Amino acid sequence: MDSEWVSRTNCLIRDVAMPGMSGPELEEELIRRGDRIPVVFITAHKDENDRIPLMQNCAVACLFKPFSDVALQETLDRVFA
Repeated sequence: MDSEWVSRTNCLIRDVAMPGMSGPELEEELIRRGDRIPVVFITAHKDENDRIPLMQNCAVACLFKPFSDVALQETLDRVFA
């Protein structure tokens, strides 16, 4: 997972369920490597209980699909404030 882009990344927007490495698995790998990048998770699973474990590391938000462009912009405004 070495990438020249990791050091230039200020925020990741990542779906929770992805083929290969899931969003939470990627977050754990970044933390293991010492790359503490804010993560915004997106998911179609609308269970509030699923949001809690996602928010325990570097995640700054978990948006449920479908989400509005306003919700995404407000989230990114918080990240980059």
